[in-house]
Amino acid sequence: MARIAELLSQGRTFSFEFFPPKTPEAEITLEMTLAELEVLKPSFVSVTYGAGGSTRERTHDLVVSINQNTTMTAMAHLTCAAHTRHDLLEIVGRYAEAGVENILALGGDPPPDLDLPAGDLTYAAELVNLVREVGPFCVGVAAHPELHPKSPDRPADRRQLADKLGLADFAITQFFFRPDDYLTMVEELARLGMDKPVIPGIMPVTNLSSIQRMAAMSGAAVPPEVVSRVEAVAGDAEAVRRVGVEMATELCRDLLDAGAPGLHFYTLNRSTATREIYALLGLSA
Repeated sequence: MARIAELLSQGRTFSFEFFPPKTPEAEITLEMTLAELEVLKPSFVSVTYGAGGSTRERTHDLVVSINQNTTMTAMAHLTCAAHTRHDLLEIVGRYAEAGVENILALGGDPPPDLDLPAGDLTYAAELVNLVREVGPFCVGVAAHPELHPKSPDRPADRRQLADKLGLADFAITQFFFRPDDYLTMVEELARLGMDKPVIPGIMPVTNLSSIQRMAAMSGAAVPPEVVSRVEAVAGDAEAVRRVGVEMATELCRDLLDAGAPGLHFYTLNRSTATREIYALLGLSA
């Protein structure tokens, strides 16, 4: 295992994100994906945390399993929404006991239909401080290149992000589609005196409707030029996937050329698109 901040200090990182499977079939798919992506020697991988703690045990078990049974370093996502302070201290304490050193601290927004309590903490920055109380973790936070959906305005968004990142070690962005959205955010943070690494998150468009739905939830927008390129081949699922990989590769290349500290791929527990982008970028081992 390695601390992500130390990896970033040594050079670019390339990482993958997974979510805990819900069914035996999904477990088999993830096992295959982990094996197929491990050979790419990622700097680290991360495991998501379900709304309101719905994957609390599965996230913990998957993170520990990856650390113990593969060559990869796993980071645990953790949200504070709908959790008591006691719950969070217990979760983080278990990670410390299991030797997990990296945590991504998130606010989290449970779906309203779950009717969950608000929780003792409101913001990710509070969770960063709580994690620090438990032990010397390496802590990451989220960044939104196109602004957090709850931000009142751009200056407030960037100020809050700079303050949150100041408490953490690094950030990973929500996925986006235009390099300028990321680069502008980094420039705005720099003007506020914040230069800690912000890793861009990459989501290849392999299904237009699903990506639009996920983008809306994260406060992002699918640009018209992306929509038009996908719609031009909408009748051919394989062509849609191929165009999505091409666009993601172009975005990755632009970001790396501009000096991004790494790339974080949202895999959706599948390996094909990520492996293809890796090959096109010349990153394959």
